[in-house]
Amino acid sequence: MNIVYTAEALATGEGRNGHARSSDGRLDLDLAVPTEMGGSGNGTNPEQLFAAGYAACFHSALQLVARQAGADVTDSAVGARVGIGPNGSGGFALAVTLEVSLPHLDRDAALALTEKAHEVCPYSNATRGNIEVTLTVADDE
Repeated sequence: MNIVYTAEALATGEGRNGHARSSDGRLDLDLAVPTEMGGSGNGTNPEQLFAAGYAACFHSALQLVARQAGADVTDSAVGARVGIGPNGSGGFALAVTLEVSLPHLDRDAALALTEKAHEVCPYSNATRGNIEVTLTVADDE
């Protein structure tokens, strides 16, 4: 693989109750365990960061495949929900739902582009076979 960019970040403190900062300082934030997991919720958490990254990356992949197909993706959006829970083996696992909104396309065309984007997106390729990812297309009509 020819790497064209590398992101770098450092987590300090107490892991999920700590601090994260990217090497360039553009990301610099406190982390906190969500209240649903017994924490204070007074900071962001890794699942929120993963959801934001996956949504943005998938949206870029969607726009790429739409351009290749000549499809109108004006006003498109991608939402990501990342869940965490016990995996039954003493550890934890993630599950992701991606919801795609393509208001100017019919449902079949939107679904086809969503599935194609799932083949292109680096996050999808990294998680395939490791994390359950559910793709949904919003009813924008």
